[in-house]
Amino acid sequence: MLTLPNILTLSRIFAVPLLAFLLWWPGWALGYGLAFALYCLMGITDYFDGLLARSSGAVSKLGIFLDPIADKIMVAAVILVLTAQGVLRGPYVGDMHVIAGLIILIREIAVSGLREFLGGLQVSMPVSKLAKWKTTFQLVALGALILGRALPGWNVAFGGIVMNLPHTVGLATLWAAAVLTLVTGWDYLRVGLRHMD
Repeated sequence: MLTLPNILTLSRIFAVPLLAFLLWWPGWALGYGLAFALYCLMGITDYFDGLLARSSGAVSKLGIFLDPIADKIMVAAVILVLTAQGVLRGPYVGDMHVIAGLIILIREIAVSGLREFLGGLQVSMPVSKLAKWKTTFQLVALGALILGRALPGWNVAFGGIVMNLPHTVGLATLWAAAVLTLVTGWDYLRVGLRHMD
């Protein structure tokens, strides 16, 4: 059923290839600026599709199915492209920041599988407040990493090292998201283990 909230959700999925295209050239500041604008627009549609569905009573099974998938596709695509193009590099640990992105991707796949397993047992697994904070840190991190390439001259000196401010904020919040990912992933796993032989 193609209600307005579902159309907004589908628009996020269809926008992912364009987002990946704009992120493909890390030296193209304009492309990253356009990618940041598109990323923000996708985040706004994510907020409004849920709000519209609840306020108009148009919550549908299709929307419940598509919404988390759209979020995961967007996050996975951004992490993969930023990794492939060497954007997840930073001071002190080089490209070890990729590990934070890997933790997030592994958790998303594991929790999706766990939800599918528990769904077959008619057991719901609601999203916790901590998981919502994880999502917030994750979205801020990826947005900041994109913005850092859009504004390559926005640098600060810290400890004798010149760093791009949005990029550094992005890496820090990506690690914060990864830590929350481990905590919330373990919480979900404990729920799942209660229903396994």
